[in-house]
Amino acid sequence: MDSPAIEVVNLGKQYVISALHDGRQSISNALIDMVWFPVRMGRDLAHGRNPFRPSEDDLIWALRDVSFEVARGEVMGIVGHNGAGKSTLLKILTRITNPTAGYARIRGRVGSLLEVGTGFHPELTGRENVYLSGAILGMRRTEIDRRFGEIVAFSGVERFIDTPVKRYSSGMYLRLAFAVAAHLEPDVLLVDEVLAVGDAEFQQKCLGKLGTASQEGRTVLFVSHNMNAIKVLCTTALWLDGGRIRMAGAAEDVVDSYLGAVLQKAAQQSAFPAINTQYGLGIESCQAQFLPGLEDDTVDLKIDLVVTATQEWPRVGINFSLTTEGGIKAVSIGSKLSGYIFDMQPGLNHFSLECSAINRVLAEGSYVVGLRLSSPGIERIVDVGEAALIDIPGYDFFGTGRYPQARHHGPALLPLVIRQKEHVSS
Repeated sequence: MDSPAIEVVNLGKQYVISALHDGRQSISNALIDMVWFPVRMGRDLAHGRNPFRPSEDDLIWALRDVSFEVARGEVMGIVGHNGAGKSTLLKILTRITNPTAGYARIRGRVGSLLEVGTGFHPELTGRENVYLSGAILGMRRTEIDRRFGEIVAFSGVERFIDTPVKRYSSGMYLRLAFAVAAHLEPDVLLVDEVLAVGDAEFQQKCLGKLGTASQEGRTVLFVSHNMNAIKVLCTTALWLDGGRIRMAGAAEDVVDSYLGAVLQKAAQQSAFPAINTQYGLGIESCQAQFLPGLEDDTVDLKIDLVVTATQEWPRVGINFSLTTEGGIKAVSIGSKLSGYIFDMQPGLNHFSLECSAINRVLAEGSYVVGLRLSSPGIERIVDVGEAALIDIPGYDFFGTGRYPQARHHGPALLPLVIRQKEHVSS
């Protein structure tokens, strides 16, 4: 029996919270610490504590008792909310950081694409970084030469390939970094949620390339918040929650369980008030409801939104989105597109968001409402990804007695008509 491509046994990573504080400290505070340190040390010794060892309250486990295997040629997805330990796991696998407990073993050459900004030398050109990355993977120059054209064509940065990457935009950097990671033929490919930075067309290219890599027998570990991509690309999945494995198994089963928990949490917990104290602006409350529509069996969506401000705020944009339970963005309406930009007055500002006959444009299913406040020069003053949970009822869109469902048929309802033309005999 072949050894697994990735083997993780009782993996744990612990951090000291006090070591993560802001390192900027005034001279006066430093002097005070020097004076009080002997006092604190004597107190700790008197109570039988080691003054040089952090207390339990200062320790946090980012990962704890994580064990799993990934077979050669398998594509495994990793899901979990922010802070669940997904990125920490990948950093241990790529040897960026060391585990506190347990071990992780990878067999074969590893290509990784973690956060944007890692992996390339900013002073080197794109061309030089491609060859440097290949050399780190242990490839010969002739191997890199053979792949170089494909890498540049995929990335779309041909005109800038001899420009230092420090002058690249984040999108250009990402495209080249992914092209290098995917085309230099690693045995194991580790990909974090950096695909969210690219545009929709580039995301589709990346997902297609990951699918090709798996068909070629390479092992892929894929971290993403795009649940539909996890279902399509991955055969198995791992759900991390609080640094521990909550569930492992078939990708579709894990994703469905994870989304069910997310939707239940969104329904039970209120995200409001969500205030940005730095700007004195925020969302006080959000209430969604359905009202009977003008046409039979249709419903209107109405959202009562209250924005709070501590001062006058000109030109504040209200941005709205709906995401399916499968993680597919069904609707994303930005204020630049819609022109929904308002001047906020001190105190509470009331708004009504309305969509008539919403079940005639979106299929039956659960959707998460996202709300974001922006202003010129500030893209995200307040960003609430789970502002409300709504369940859009079914509608007999085609008149067949069957109701389209977002989970099975996609969220959009397209007024498709297929007509048979008159038959012409040959």
